Amino acid sequence: MAREIVPQLRWLSNKRRIVVPVLVGVLSSSLPIAPAFALDLFGWFRGTSDAPPPPSPQALPYSLDIVVGGDNSDLKQTLKDASTLQSLQSDPPPDAAALVSRAEADLPRLIDALWGAGYYNARVTITVAGVPLMLQASRTDAATRAASGYLARALVPVHIVADPGPQFALREVAVVDARTGRPFPPSELPPRVVQIKPGDPARSADIVAAEARIVDHFRAQSRPFAKIQRQDPVVIHPAAAMDVTLAVEPGPRAGIGEISISGAENVDPAVVRSFIYTEPGDPYSPAELASMRKSISQIEALSSVRIREGTTLDAYGNLPLFVELTERPLRVIGASVQYSTTDGPAVRAYWAHRNLFGGAERLRLEGSIFYLTEDGGDPNRNQDFTWDNLGGRFRASFLKPALWGTRNDWLVDGLVERDRTEGYTSRLVNASTGIRHRFSDTFSIQGGIEYEKGQATDVLGQIDYTLVGFPLSVSYDSTDNLLNPTRGMRVLASVAPYPEFLGSTVPITIAKGTASAYFSLDEEARYILAGRIGLGSIVGADLDEIPANRRFYAGGGGSVRGYRYRTLGPTYLGEPIGGRSLLEASLEARIKITDTIGIVPFVDAGTAFESSFPDFDETIRVAAGLGLRYYTAIGPIRLDVAIPVNPGPGDPSYAIYVGIGQAF
Repeated sequence: MAREIVPQLRWLSNKRRIVVPVLVGVLSSSLPIAPAFALDLFGWFRGTSDAPPPPSPQALPYSLDIVVGGDNSDLKQTLKDASTLQSLQSDPPPDAAALVSRAEADLPRLIDALWGAGYYNARVTITVAGVPLMLQASRTDAATRAASGYLARALVPVHIVADPGPQFALREVAVVDARTGRPFPPSELPPRVVQIKPGDPARSADIVAAEARIVDHFRAQSRPFAKIQRQDPVVIHPAAAMDVTLAVEPGPRAGIGEISISGAENVDPAVVRSFIYTEPGDPYSPAELASMRKSISQIEALSSVRIREGTTLDAYGNLPLFVELTERPLRVIGASVQYSTTDGPAVRAYWAHRNLFGGAERLRLEGSIFYLTEDGGDPNRNQDFTWDNLGGRFRASFLKPALWGTRNDWLVDGLVERDRTEGYTSRLVNASTGIRHRFSDTFSIQGGIEYEKGQATDVLGQIDYTLVGFPLSVSYDSTDNLLNPTRGMRVLASVAPYPEFLGSTVPITIAKGTASAYFSLDEEARYILAGRIGLGSIVGADLDEIPANRRFYAGGGGSVRGYRYRTLGPTYLGEPIGGRSLLEASLEARIKITDTIGIVPFVDAGTAFESSFPDFDETIRVAAGLGLRYYTAIGPIRLDVAIPVNPGPGDPSYAIYVGIGQAF
């Protein structure tokens, strides 16, 4: 006999929240501040929360044993995930009647779970204190009396026994057009989208996933109202098989219609519109909506972006969109601490206003103090504190997005800095302003003018200098996350000429470029390959004429880990003097062990060269290491241990880095 059913897929969650000690604090001026403490950073030292409490007169705790015929460990876990007897074992019922009621409520859940796994002849029995409970054969009163005898004496024995029977297989799979009743041709619906086929296990989860893929496929073809109109699964018990027919309503093709903006009363709507690169009439696609959401989210005055689709098409066959926004608090303060055994400690604090004049203007004031650790991991080197090794910088920046409602942003920056590295000491004042034009949410170009006056001292001598130039940069970023990208690419290239006729005392041109790529090996992004390459070149002056702080160096947490900060490259009298060109690269495998814990084996390589272009006269230094990541809502907390593979004289034997965000 055939019985028609509609398989159901259920998601059950029993996740625990974990409190993380904060390395970076971001505190809104409009929110109360309260301290939070946690001694167990990763939850490794917690006991299990599923163990029942001891017997008592106030409750009736129970032991639970789950047995699955055929000793199928996957099915046993499926039943555990579906069972409230399992998930609530640490919260015992007050009496025997409540325990029996809990067990009876589990019976249909467990049957549903087994059907969802493709076992449509499954039988489940739950035994409470030796009394079996089954669907359509309940013995509630007898089970209640038997369980009452355990009160304040012992744990009530509860057993779940499942006989799954054979796993059913798909016999016929048909995906038809609901308008005509005919199957879709492969050119309109490729088999790779449906994926399920005759002979596959008849799991409801697989069928539901196929439905989602089919709908996503048609929505990506500019059909926003695509849906599964009818699902007809038929289970044939004697044959242990299932026939399934999915009737799909693709819906009409549509473009993007009028875009309405609401929710951000204090932000000029013209600013928001400048970050929307889609025009009315453009083809509809979920990818376009995701791109729109990501672009609008770049406005720092906004907290969240929701794009709601209209329920009907307009007179032109386009789909209206409703952009619903929420604002962030106007002011924010924050601080961070970083440390590495080779670069030393650093402390940074900032204050920002996110909507200064009502046009999402951002004013940010930032200060940092850092100390050069000269021991480089060598305990025999002098480690006494000296004021000369202390550095600091103060930066003020202003951003006016969407000038006059256009896609042009105005940027102003000012910097006062005293820098101290292994090779040089510098003091400078820098000011710059520029216009950035956004072509899309991923691509922009920026140009402006820069002025810098400073003094740099190293083993080659002291240079007092003035630089006036026209920096130009190009940026491309298609990654999905700023601090923890799992896919996409980032490219930043810049060139800055400082000609003598503008007042520069050192006529040079500095060109730099970095590119990084991220590739996920699985759909859940638990295995990521990440690579980075950096290049640089300075032309127009000899090495000893260029201020030391403007030369290229490699080494340190953002470059070649395992080596001291800005020490790799040409040397003179044993001291690093930097170079006129740079080459560095990194490769990482980012592996998630759990949802919050990951490991990252990595390799870094690079150095600077005396010539204006890499001539490989210098030894390419290589380091390898292993990182630990703890993933939080604000980004991964990073701990890296790096070991130089081919160290030079005086290089450390290892280096440790702690910070927020991935290394690149």
